[in-house]
Amino acid sequence: MILTPMRYKWYVWPHNPRVYAIDYERKMAVNKVPFGLYTLQDLGRTRRVMEGGGEFVGEGAYAQFGQLANVFYDPGPGLLIHPVWQISNAYFVSLRLEQEPTPDYVRYSFTFWEDAGYYSGAVHTQPVQGESGGQGEGAAAPAQGGGSGTYTVVQGDTLWGIAQRFGVSLDALIAQNPQIKNPNLIRPGDEVTLP
Repeated sequence: MILTPMRYKWYVWPHNPRVYAIDYERKMAVNKVPFGLYTLQDLGRTRRVMEGGGEFVGEGAYAQFGQLANVFYDPGPGLLIHPVWQISNAYFVSLRLEQEPTPDYVRYSFTFWEDAGYYSGAVHTQPVQGESGGQGEGAAAPAQGGGSGTYTVVQGDTLWGIAQRFGVSLDALIAQNPQIKNPNLIRPGDEVTLP
């Protein structure tokens, strides 16, 4: 199985990093109650921390690391598209050169933190509309407002799959749909405007 290359903002890894790790964490509070008992309180999920490392090998290895460093210096979050993980809007929080580089070998490690800026405290849902016919296929229809069309999400759809189906980039699709606060969370019946 050939995995797609990892991407962040405009940078595409020439080959996927060698190791990956992802940490999920939930904050909990312990509240003491009379007579020696306690109760647990779920304070919610915190950010995902995505770490990994790899090597750039061959002519231009240090130049490749330099390109990755330039992405690190670009402020603000961006889309992290990993071959296995969910797409995430993330901050590039650390980049480490693991050794003194040689002209043809650079070992590095990185850390990304998931940005939860999409969270407003309210659950956003849209009612399922009957236009798709309920047959498991989304409906493309002319868009109102100047776009080239809309697509009604059906069970099993992802933004990545919709972008592939209509031949548009994932970044353009996300930019065209600011109502989608979390690109990993679309529901059947949601309307996606096609660029």
